[in-house]
Amino acid sequence: MLGTRRYFGLTAYQIALLAVLVVVLFFLSDSSVTKRIRYESQIRDLESQIEYYRQQTESDREKLHELQSNDDDLEKFARENYLMKKENEDIFIIQE
Repeated sequence: MLGTRRYFGLTAYQIALLAVLVVVLFFLSDSSVTKRIRYESQIRDLESQIEYYRQQTESDREKLHELQSNDDDLEKFARENYLMKKENEDIFIIQE
């Protein structure tokens, strides 16, 4: 008869039911172990992106300060990025 033998004070039927319950709770529910691992991986990726953008923001802030404080740097930036030129000046674009 099923359930007459006892293991750890539980019948075989109770152990089977407990095993099914553990599987459902840990692997098939909304807060499953696999989802938690996936979410933690996404969190690590997002934290690394946050750090990258913080560094990029700091770099851009420094560049902006340089451009606002020095007219020569501003002119150099405009010439290099927007192909601006002075009158009576020719520009040659060399592509690599």
